[in-house]
Amino acid sequence: MGRPRTPLLSTDRIAEAALDLVVATGGFTIAGVARKLRVQPSSLYNHVAGRDDVVELLRERAMSEVELPADDPARPWRDVVADILRSYRRSFARYPQLIPLLTEYAVNSPQAMTMYNALATTLTRAGFDPADTLRAITLMDSFVLGAALDVAAPDQPWRARPEVGPELAAALETGSPKPQRADDAFEWGLAVLLRGLA
Repeated sequence: MGRPRTPLLSTDRIAEAALDLVVATGGFTIAGVARKLRVQPSSLYNHVAGRDDVVELLRERAMSEVELPADDPARPWRDVVADILRSYRRSFARYPQLIPLLTEYAVNSPQAMTMYNALATTLTRAGFDPADTLRAITLMDSFVLGAALDVAAPDQPWRARPEVGPELAAALETGSPKPQRADDAFEWGLAVLLRGLA
């Protein structure tokens, strides 16, 4: 019996199977990915070195729609950062279940490094020193990933309970339905973050 015309395995098929498992169960194992693909676990190692490689394939998928603005040193740094963070949130909001998994691993994906390089270059041009550049990028990561998770939150993320005080109840009354509430909070938070960094 000859080889199949199309390969049974590829890094894309492995990433897709792992993503399906993460969405369904919150995680994945190499053995679980192999079962899903109906192959032996050892077959996966012809395409990936191990779990860390699969995690980075998933990170690439989560970041695949991050669009970086053209490199224009004359453009205000706040506008460049805002564009990157909006795109970063949109891309990750497609796969909120990946966020807890990806934060357990050091970033090692080319696409992610390209985005972080763009942020570091923009902040350095704006006059941030290396330590503040790292602090700013860490803050941005925390904000964007939390905002991406908020996109997946229930329409009513807070339940009415007797413990809800009048001030919180009044605040909750102003909330729009999702996704407007999440988008409004993100844009407000982004403005606050950029003003604070300035």
